[in-house]
Amino acid sequence: MFTQDRKKIQNKFIFSLTLTSLILVAEVIGGLISGSLALLSDAAHVLMDVFALALSFVALRIALRPVDDRHSFGWQRSEVIAAFVNGASLFVIAIGIWIEAVKRFSDPVEIKSTEMLIIAVIGLVVNLVVAWILGGEGHDHTHADEHDHDHAHLTTRNQKGNLNVHSAFLHVLGDAISSLGVIAAALIIRFTGAVWVDPLISILIGVIIFVSAFRVLRRSLHILLEGVPEGLSVKAIKERITSIEMVKEVHDLHIWNLGSEQISLSAHVILKDQDQQRHSEALSALKQLLEEEFHIRHTTIQFEEQPCLDGHGGCN
Repeated sequence: MFTQDRKKIQNKFIFSLTLTSLILVAEVIGGLISGSLALLSDAAHVLMDVFALALSFVALRIALRPVDDRHSFGWQRSEVIAAFVNGASLFVIAIGIWIEAVKRFSDPVEIKSTEMLIIAVIGLVVNLVVAWILGGEGHDHTHADEHDHDHAHLTTRNQKGNLNVHSAFLHVLGDAISSLGVIAAALIIRFTGAVWVDPLISILIGVIIFVSAFRVLRRSLHILLEGVPEGLSVKAIKERITSIEMVKEVHDLHIWNLGSEQISLSAHVILKDQDQQRHSEALSALKQLLEEEFHIRHTTIQFEEQPCLDGHGGCN
């Protein structure tokens, strides 16, 4: 099912990539004809949308590769790396737009508002369609186990879905907002002749792009640095594990993301009853708790008779 879902997402990426490429051509031509920096800035953003979609598509394909001798966890991190690159590219776009906008303030050019408006409206429609296509895939819509403990909802409701898809979605959504800015600039210029609005809107577009970039980079870096997944708490999970009657103590607890959606956990556990037959029962209870309440399915649990020093595994 996981592979089938990924293939559906890939098909959506191909369709989105085709639409975005067409609007890129239209905006470049329209920007050159109208002389609008805002429209050309939007076209630059669309160019990076094409790059982001293509990169995300390739990352999705790589992530589907099976585990091998050199990659025991598989290739899921490729999507996080793609998201990081997409975020970095957004930063570059924003800075470039700001530099060009400052130049336009000191040396304004004639703007053909009608052509600018038509292209911007077309771009907005296409971007909204692509954002709608990708938006449903970038977030976790799992509503199962709604009867679980309230604590489970507090720790899982803020988790986001596939970061790779989400970064591409932000590219496209940001461009849709940019198109709205271009439309507003075209209308103001048409009725007032205030050409300075064009570079001003460009600066605002740059701010939107910059904020989107910061969010994607922050989350991707957090994953690459093995940070605790968003919405989860080591303290809270440790408390829930020790709430199981058989468990005496838990230590050396680590939680991290393999990819943006796959969470892993490892822990050393001391049981109250050291009978080996109880280990299987305890392991089953722990795995069930972690999966149902925290959606953690990849777990490594080691039973011990005495605590190890934090960060040192393997003692008995």
